[in-house]
Amino acid sequence: MNAIQCRGLTKAYKDFTLDNITFDLPAGTILGLVGENGAGKSTTLKLLMDAIPRDGGQVTILGTDNQSPDFHRTKEDIGVVLDEACFPEVITPKELGKLMGYAYQNWDQAQYEAYLDRFRLPRDKKFKEFSKGMKMKLAISVALSHKAKLLLLDEATSGLDPMVRDEILDVFNEFTREEDNTVILSSHIVSDLEKICDYIAFLHQGRLVLFEEKDRLLEEYAIVKGTAEQLDALDPAAVAGKKVNAYGAQALVRRSLIPATFTTEHTNLEDIILFLAQDSSTSL
Repeated sequence: MNAIQCRGLTKAYKDFTLDNITFDLPAGTILGLVGENGAGKSTTLKLLMDAIPRDGGQVTILGTDNQSPDFHRTKEDIGVVLDEACFPEVITPKELGKLMGYAYQNWDQAQYEAYLDRFRLPRDKKFKEFSKGMKMKLAISVALSHKAKLLLLDEATSGLDPMVRDEILDVFNEFTREEDNTVILSSHIVSDLEKICDYIAFLHQGRLVLFEEKDRLLEEYAIVKGTAEQLDALDPAAVAGKKVNAYGAQALVRRSLIPATFTTEHTNLEDIILFLAQDSSTSL
């Protein structure tokens, strides 16, 4: 079963177009959504939630068309965390729990209390007095405490120190141990995505350059180094991206399409994204 089916999703602004986004995300997986500032990541998440009007396409989330009347009920099963937690400045976690009990039919106060304990969040401290990391932990505690089946996270680990990020990533991993629970995590921190994601979607200038299983990407691609002339001799179909400078050249290549005479080096997700970003015409 797919948690999300997206077909031809399009949104045009005066100076930017999110163009024909199409993908299927299986339930029980974590998708890493990566791209430069302005690539369309936040726009995509807003369109998935039908928070802004689209210009074309269709989206089905948890089996429901996101423009149907039934989607209002489906939103109960979706937890959303933005890069800035938006709660009243003077509210405390204790007060927020009571408020969320009115907002969500499936609110689980015991689960919420457990996350407050796990994240060591003071119940009677005002939100405005929280650090950025504490604010994000509170937002995640809320998102995970109404029996959500899908989490949409927009830069939820941005600006946090490595220890806090690891703690939060562990929570996301635990969430998807329930086979129907799914996560979309938008992030600039590619190393975080490599740690926990099953699928990677790379948006570049409003276009979906790739949507692929992370492990398959890491198996398929490698780095080769040599002179510019040596790399120019490679089959163009084998080369997904190339960098040339005064000290030599290196290329991101498809392992299966290069001669055995070339020595390959292991690559990582960040290398793959950086090479592909240099050539917006890359098509996988």
